Amino acid sequence: MGPELAGKIHIYVGSDDTYFLNNAVYRMEDFLNSTKNPPYGGEVVYGRAAEHCWNGDPTLPNAYSRLHYNTMYLPRFWSKSRRPRPRERT
Repeated sequence: MGPELAGKIHIYVGSDDTYFLNNAVYRMEDFLNSTKNPPYGGEVVYGRAAEHCWNGDPTLPNAYSRLHYNTMYLPRFWSKSRRPRPRERT
């Protein structure tokens, strides 16, 4: 499963998550950093003093940044989905 997930895991969490989910993300990040074949190649970003639902935009308060998930992530999704795929062998 590792090769299929390489470069596709992107985690954004507030360092002060309301439900303490940041604690689980610390453990997940440790695991992801330990993968070698292949390395996970994604990113884990912590919003300084950000609460639950922080979406990775450090320029806006959480109350505003959570309103524009689509404008942040759709361009990334489309750029990756338009890459040519290798042909299947028959």
